[in-house]
Amino acid sequence: MSQNTQERYSSNTLLYSLTSKYIFAKMKAMRYTFKQFRTEFPDDQACLLAVLENRYGDTCPRCGVIGVKWHPITGRKGFVCSECDRHIYPLADTIFRKSETSLWNWFYAIYQFSVSKNGVSAKELERSLGVTYKTAWRMAKQIRLLMESENNPLGGNGDIVEIDETYIGGRRKLAHKFDNKSIVFGAVERDGRALAVKVKTAGARVLLPLIEGNVAQGAHIHSDEWQAYKTLRRRGYSHTTVNHSKLEYVRGTAYTNTIEGFWSQLKRSIDGTYHAVSPKYLQSYVDEFTFRYNYRLQPIFPVLLERAVTLS
Repeated sequence: MSQNTQERYSSNTLLYSLTSKYIFAKMKAMRYTFKQFRTEFPDDQACLLAVLENRYGDTCPRCGVIGVKWHPITGRKGFVCSECDRHIYPLADTIFRKSETSLWNWFYAIYQFSVSKNGVSAKELERSLGVTYKTAWRMAKQIRLLMESENNPLGGNGDIVEIDETYIGGRRKLAHKFDNKSIVFGAVERDGRALAVKVKTAGARVLLPLIEGNVAQGAHIHSDEWQAYKTLRRRGYSHTTVNHSKLEYVRGTAYTNTIEGFWSQLKRSIDGTYHAVSPKYLQSYVDEFTFRYNYRLQPIFPVLLERAVTLS
């Protein structure tokens, strides 16, 4: 091996090593491990203090004084303000209110949802927490409320947004496969956020208002040739299509592979973890996986905890 080749090989090896270390460090920073969770929240009192800190910090909502000290009330999930001596109950108006379940169990259930890629079933919560199935189901339902979609338009900087619709659930196949299925419309930014909404039909009267309300004007929309999207150019969008009926899936930068991948993950997770989802609650499950997609590049548990102390 010549000296130039050796130097080039050494340089490439060093670059690869530095890149690998950077990627590993970035991935490690994105994690929120069970060890961290156990250290921060060892018991119910630590969880209660975390809710108090997230909601009020050191400002009393009763008297408005900043820098107060909180004194715990023995035998109750509350505190006394050092300035006005009034009682504060931080769990009021949150998903934890009026719940007899251990607060640590609630936090651990939220943690499980935050680290799972494919969802957490109520039966799994029942087994891991030692609660009844009814309690586990309600906890899972309440945690999914924390994952409701935000109303921020996609494609705000003229980015590419892929849109598509899919069918979920049902048992019939072949000729009648759409008869008893739920329809979900979705939009995904390239390397960005996603949005998915359960709809009654896949017609233009339903889909076009959804697009106009959730995709910013001027965005570049890529879709298949579904007829409901034909008037998008007249509505202020740049619109490019691919013809799936002719086995065309990519034409230059035009494709819908990102949204198709999102549907694939959603359906695999529902089939593998939940097996079947009622149309009545389908939107909450769709929100769950949309939330995970949108926060895939950061630890999810702190985000859920912040929402948990404000959502009633």
